[in-house]
Amino acid sequence: MTVDRFPVSRRDLVVSGSSTAAISMLGVPGAQAATVQGGTDHMLWYRQPAKVWTEALPIGNGRIGAMVFGGVGEERLQLNEDTLWGGGPYDPVNPLAKDALPQVRRLIFEGRLDEAKALATEKVMSTPIRQMSYQALGDVLLSFPGLAEPEAGSYRRDLDIDGAEAGVRFRSGGVTYARRIVASPNDQVIAVHLSADKSGKISFDLKMTSPQKDHAVKALPGDTLLLAGRNNSQHGIDGVLTFQGRVKLIAQGGSRSATGDTLSVRNADAVTILIAMATSYRSFTDTSGDPEAITSGQIATAARKSFRAIADDTAKAHRDIYRRVSIDLGRNAEADKPTDARIAQSESATDPALAALYFNYGRYLLITSSRPGSQPANLQGIWNDSVNPPWGSKYTVNINTEMNYWPAEPTAMPEMTEPLVAMVRDIAQTGAKTARTMYGARGWVCHHNTDLWRATGPIDGANFGLWPTGGAWLCLHLWDRYDYGRDRQFLASIYPILKGASEFFLDTLIKDPASGWMVTNPSLSPENNHGHGETSLCAGPTMDMQIIRALFTRTIAAAGLLSQDAPFVAELDAMRGKLAPNRIGAQGQLMEWKDDWDAGAKDLHHRHVSHLFGLFPDNQINMDDTPDLAAAARNSLEIRGDKATGWATAWRINLWARLRDGNHAHRILRFLLGPERTYPNMFDAHPPFQIDGNFGGASGITEMLMQSTGDQILLLPALPDAWPTGSIRGLRARNAAMVDVSWRDGKLAQARIVSGMGGKYEIRCGDVRKTVTLKPAQSIILAEPTLSPA
Repeated sequence: MTVDRFPVSRRDLVVSGSSTAAISMLGVPGAQAATVQGGTDHMLWYRQPAKVWTEALPIGNGRIGAMVFGGVGEERLQLNEDTLWGGGPYDPVNPLAKDALPQVRRLIFEGRLDEAKALATEKVMSTPIRQMSYQALGDVLLSFPGLAEPEAGSYRRDLDIDGAEAGVRFRSGGVTYARRIVASPNDQVIAVHLSADKSGKISFDLKMTSPQKDHAVKALPGDTLLLAGRNNSQHGIDGVLTFQGRVKLIAQGGSRSATGDTLSVRNADAVTILIAMATSYRSFTDTSGDPEAITSGQIATAARKSFRAIADDTAKAHRDIYRRVSIDLGRNAEADKPTDARIAQSESATDPALAALYFNYGRYLLITSSRPGSQPANLQGIWNDSVNPPWGSKYTVNINTEMNYWPAEPTAMPEMTEPLVAMVRDIAQTGAKTARTMYGARGWVCHHNTDLWRATGPIDGANFGLWPTGGAWLCLHLWDRYDYGRDRQFLASIYPILKGASEFFLDTLIKDPASGWMVTNPSLSPENNHGHGETSLCAGPTMDMQIIRALFTRTIAAAGLLSQDAPFVAELDAMRGKLAPNRIGAQGQLMEWKDDWDAGAKDLHHRHVSHLFGLFPDNQINMDDTPDLAAAARNSLEIRGDKATGWATAWRINLWARLRDGNHAHRILRFLLGPERTYPNMFDAHPPFQIDGNFGGASGITEMLMQSTGDQILLLPALPDAWPTGSIRGLRARNAAMVDVSWRDGKLAQARIVSGMGGKYEIRCGDVRKTVTLKPAQSIILAEPTLSPA
C-alpha cells in the first residue's frame, strides 16, 4: 500500500520556460518553505546557564554573531564581526622560492626527502610563516543588581533554530523574567529584549570589553555605549583595521543614566538593546571603510522598529531558507530531555531525533554564519572568543573549509555558498601572483590555508603547507554550484577560474622518472607522515591526482557546455590521461602515496583520509563503476579506524555512506554525537571546537538518505536499521532536481522527484533502477521499492 506523505503542493506549480522560476523552486530565494512544527527537532534547551563558552548558544546573521550565556545575575554576550582579523594586506610569497623549487623537486625524486624539507623550509615557505587570525571583537556584559537565584525548576535557556532566536526564562522573587536575542540579517544588528511579568522590575548595568589591545569604551550622551579601536598587529604585519561596537538602549519606563564606560537602567518595564558592529574592511586590498557611519546608521534604522518587528523579520528571513528541508527520523522519550543530557547519553541511548536535531542544527549554523555579502564560514563559523584561536580560525582548505559547505547544495541552501564563491574569485587573483612569482606558472594556486587578506602561499611548515591543490579543490565547489542549479550564466562567470586553476597544473606537473606519470612535486598527503624521514613531502600523492583529475574533468565539461577553448580542452584531456592512477597496495588498501608506503606511515590511524577524496566528496571511486577500488577504499577505512577528531569522524560517516553501509555510518554518527566529539551546545569538538564537524555530520546524514552523481539519484543508499521509518523533504540533487523521500519498515514508501530545468534522471533504490524524463517544473511520484509511478 502506498502512503502519500507528500501531497502535491504549490511548490510543484512553477511556471516553466524560465530558468529563474525553475531554479527558485529548488531551494534558492523565492522557494516555498515546507511546514515545520516547533519541537525537539528544532530546539536546543538547558536547565542551567552556560558556565563555559562551549555551553553558550550561537546566534548570527552571517556577518555578525554572538554567544549567549544566559546567566541570571550576570549575562554575557560574546561578540564577533566577520572582518575583524589580525594584520592587514600583505604578500607572503618567499622571493627565493622560484629558484629553490627545482632543487627541492630533484631531492624529492631522489628520495632525499629530509633534505628537501630543509631546503623548502629555508627558501620556499612563506614569509611570514603564519597567516592572520580571525579575532573576537569583545563582550557585552549585563549585571542585574539584587536579582536572586531562580526558583527551583523555573530556569530554561534555549535556542530556537527554526526561528533563529535564543531565549532565557526564569522566576525569581515572584517575578518571571524573560530575555530574547536575535541577530537580524535585515537590520544588521543583534537585538536583545528584556522583560518581566511585573512592571518596574528591569534594572541592570551594561558594560563592553574587548580583547583587542588598542580600544576604548565610552558612554555617549543618553543611551549609547561605544567600543572603538584598531585591530591587532600579527606576525609582523601591522594592524590597519578600525572597528566599532555600538550599543543603544531603548527602555519602557524607569530611568537611564550613563557614567564613564557604563550604561544603567533602573526599574524599567522592558528594555530593548541594539548592538551594531563593523570594521573598516572593504576588500582584501581596501581598508577605507567607515565603521562609525556603518554602526550609527544601522542603529538608527533598527531603532525605528519594535523588537517584535525585528524578531519577526529575522525569523522570516531565516525560515525562508531553513524550512526548505524537513527531516523525521522518529522520536521517543529521549527527545524530551535537555540537549546536554541527550548528548551525554547518546552513545548508550536510542535517540533517533538527536540525529535529526544535529542535521537541523548544521543547517542553522551555516545559514547564520555564511550569508550573501558576508565572509565565508571559517574554522569556527563566525563564533570565536579569542585573538589567538586554534589554527587562527582561518580557512583551512585541505578539507575543513570545503567540509563547511558540503551540506549547502544538497540541503537547499545554495545562496549560503555565495561568500565561498566570492572568496575563490579573490584568491584566483592573489593566487595568480603566487603562481607567477613562486612557480613561474600561468593560472593561479592556493596552498592549504587562506585568510581575510587572501594570502595563498605555503604556511605553517613544509610538512603541512607545501601542498598546491587547495585552490583546485575549492574550484569543485564552484562546479557544484552550477551542477545543482544548472545556471549557464553562473558557469560562464566561473569558467575562467576553473581554466586558470587547470593552467597552473599544466605548467607545474612533472614527469616522474620512475613511473613516467605526471605528478605534483613538491607536495604531500595532507599532514600525514609517510614514514620515509621526518617529513610528509613527496611527489604525486593520491589525493593530488584525484583532485586534479576532477578539476580537469569539470573544466573540460564547462568548456564543452560553453562551446569554448577546444585546443585547451584537448591539452587538458591529454594531460588527464597521464596522471598517476588510483592503485591498490599490498594490504589491499587504496594507496595513499605514489609508492606503497601506507603500512609504514607514522600514524596508521591518522585523522586525514585524504586519498579517499575520490570516494567522497568526489565520485571517481564508487561501488558500481570501480568496485575493486571501492573495496580497497573500504580496507583503507578499516585500517584507519572509525574514531578520529570531530571533522575527521564526520568525513568517515560520508565515506561509509558512499560504500552503502548505513549501519557502519550510523555507528560512527553515534560517536560523533557523543560527549567526546560534541560539546553541550552541540558544537563539534575536534577538540577544541571546529565547526566543520557539524557540517560534515549534516552532510553524512544526507548521504545516508540520498546521493546524486551526474543524472543519477540514489534513494536510501545507506539507510541504517536505527531509522526504520521516517522521511526527508526538500533535498536537492544534481541536474537541478528536488527530492522528497519517505520510508517505512526500512523500505521506500514514496519518493517525489521534481525537475527544475527538465531532463533525464536515473532513479535508484537498492537494485531497482528507473529512468524518467521530466519537463521543466514537472514532478513524478514513485512508490515503494519497485519505483512504480503513484
